[in-house]
Amino acid sequence: MVWSKRIGQFFQYAFFLFILGGFSMNAHAQTPLFDFELNDINGKPVKLRQYQGKVLLLVNTASKCGLTPQYASLQDLYEAYQEEGFEVLAFPANNFGNQEPGTNEEIESFCDLRFKIKFPLFSKISVKGKDIHPLYKYLTTQSQHTGSIKWNFSKFLVDRNGEVVARYSPMKNPMDADVRKKIEELLKT
Repeated sequence: MVWSKRIGQFFQYAFFLFILGGFSMNAHAQTPLFDFELNDINGKPVKLRQYQGKVLLLVNTASKCGLTPQYASLQDLYEAYQEEGFEVLAFPANNFGNQEPGTNEEIESFCDLRFKIKFPLFSKISVKGKDIHPLYKYLTTQSQHTGSIKWNFSKFLVDRNGEVVARYSPMKNPMDADVRKKIEELLKT
């Protein structure tokens, strides 16, 4: 009788841990990043939830910046890993030196004609200041890699669960070996 009581207590305890672990796993699997909705370059609403389960590189971009040639590297990176579950998400912003003055249509045309961009482009947003978009407010104040955006082509690398796992400076070329290595590691998980 004592033996069966202990077995019952063991299973109750095991069940409790299982349930507790399940809640913990579910809480970790969904981060605030996937709660954001933004307009794509054509004004169509896009829920970031559609990218859940993918490795992401979020980049604030500009068409008239000395770093604009990074669009080509971003496209190369996208082509190299897209089939494995990788996405580049580009967010044009005019926060630095009026280097993205164009309309969404002009930005899209520029990216298509000059760089043949195939990764998602979003409507122009603000990545700093009073009118900072909530996504960038989250990235710069609540993610694991906080701090204000210093210039165009700042990069946030996000794992499949929506956690920001690395941040790269504007000067960091997206095709650098250490960036690719980190992306490859994340794609394996």
